[in-house]
Amino acid sequence: MEDSVFIGGGGENYAVKQGLTLKYANRHGLVAGATGTGKSVTLQILAEGFSKAGVPVFLSDVKGDLSGIAAAGSETFKLHQAFSDRAAKIGFDDYGYEAFPVTFWDLLGEQGHPVRTTVAEMGPLLLARLLELSEAQEGILNIAFRLADEQGLPLLDLKDLQALLVWVGENRKDLALRYGAISVASVGAIQRRLLILENQGGAKLFGEPALELTDIMMTDADGRGRINILAADKLMGSPRLYATFLLWLLSELFEELPEVGDPDKPKLVFFFDEAHLLFEDAPKALVDKVEQVARLIRSKGVGVYFISQNPSDIPEDILGQLGNRIQHALRAFTARDRKQLRLAAETYRDNPRFSTEDAIREVGVGEAVTSMLMKKGVPGIVERTLVRPPSSKLGPIDPSDRKQVINTSPVAGKYETLKDRRSAYEILKQRAEKAATDAEALEAQEEDMPAHEREFNAGRRYSGTRVTRSTSRTTRKQDSFGEAMGKMVMKELSGTTGRKLVRGILGSLFKGR
Repeated sequence: MEDSVFIGGGGENYAVKQGLTLKYANRHGLVAGATGTGKSVTLQILAEGFSKAGVPVFLSDVKGDLSGIAAAGSETFKLHQAFSDRAAKIGFDDYGYEAFPVTFWDLLGEQGHPVRTTVAEMGPLLLARLLELSEAQEGILNIAFRLADEQGLPLLDLKDLQALLVWVGENRKDLALRYGAISVASVGAIQRRLLILENQGGAKLFGEPALELTDIMMTDADGRGRINILAADKLMGSPRLYATFLLWLLSELFEELPEVGDPDKPKLVFFFDEAHLLFEDAPKALVDKVEQVARLIRSKGVGVYFISQNPSDIPEDILGQLGNRIQHALRAFTARDRKQLRLAAETYRDNPRFSTEDAIREVGVGEAVTSMLMKKGVPGIVERTLVRPPSSKLGPIDPSDRKQVINTSPVAGKYETLKDRRSAYEILKQRAEKAATDAEALEAQEEDMPAHEREFNAGRRYSGTRVTRSTSRTTRKQDSFGEAMGKMVMKELSGTTGRKLVRGILGSLFKGR
């Protein structure tokens, strides 16, 4: 089965080899089943198969037991004899133990190379989803992103966004003329959400150097695809951060990769474990985005495989695009469970030898009901399949071995050092400091003047302000938006209120940093 990924044996006595055809592997897939039915082992053998075929893989290690892919299995393992017997039963004649090329990643930077993106690359839609913002709060976030683009303020990390939101809140009245009303309460709510995200470790996701997609699409010297494993056992404590990051990565692949049509094998296979987290309480706009990406990304040569306990966790429009399916056992203890079991069975092409519904309920651990795309992308007849044993180690590797893999990976040292270049935070800080210096100089100059001159200057400024407001309509049309913003800032900073603003809110914010 050189043109396919060997999955296991099916048919009578499990003697017929079942495989996932590489040509149709970018048509996406589903791995489903109740807890403890063997989904993790299936994920492991799929990753091994794709790697041997020269296809890079990206997967998340939710339970912390997939790191063993980096080490070979052993004959001293307690299941060695059971694995050997299963291999003989399904005709896996060249079964043996071997390690696979692995790159470990970790958003927290503890169990793998740090993986980051910038706030700008994440975008307002996904960031609003991550922060669980209301519609009004999401609107303000969009205003902030628009201002960052127009003012040339790079949004790289959370402190950039926090500083920009402070500026938006203080200048809300002038911004409202162009963008609509901006509520201080809404700005404050976004800031609190950012603080919560920062306390949960989410700040480590944002910054530079940002992840380069080519680094997760590598092969080793033998032509095997590298298996990228994201440490997600601790990350699952922040499930929305986990789901948003994976969706961002999927979106980046969709945006950046060129069209390749129907390749002989995928350029990358992306496994989305605990897929239900992506769709729980998700707004329709986000679900539509996922559907669009799933529908179109296959033309970029990327196969997406959702892993969840039940097919009903996946929206129907997306589920219909998942042509390759491995269904482990589903339990039916309640009326709702039985209904979901029946619906799951109805999505398969019937096999006259058995009832699909009964098979899904009865298959044991390490066994599954499978249906793979055949010639011309036609769904294959459903089959009971005994899943092949893994060649790599079952279970996690030792921390020392993990560290060695990290230190010798092709990207070792590339992402470990955080870079903090000039961005929105530094630019706004510089503007605030200059404005504060100018305002204090003006204040000192006025203090040295005689009283009658201070009163005269104050009256002149007041009169000039009134004249400017009533006669500057022509000038404003000629000004660019950036110039108008600059004038607005200087106007506010020229008086006592402006000086208090600089020394108070902005001053304490930047000095605190």
